[in-house]
Amino acid sequence: MEKYTFPVVLENDEYGYFAMCPALQGCYSQGDIYEEALENIKDAIRLHLEDILESGEAIKKMIKR
Repeated sequence: MEKYTFPVVLENDEYGYFAMCPALQGCYSQGDIYEEALENIKDAIRLHLEDILESGEAIKKMIKR
């Protein structure tokens, strides 16, 4: 299995943490604490990639590690 690295952005506000993956349009999540937001965005990325592959599209804008 090939490994890829996807940069994520985590921002904090009064409601918790917001996480997004700029390389995957529409891929974002949230969490009350940093660790929760990080785990949630990992799940969101995995689900986003599964959806792309199931639809027969190519995965683009990723950094191969």
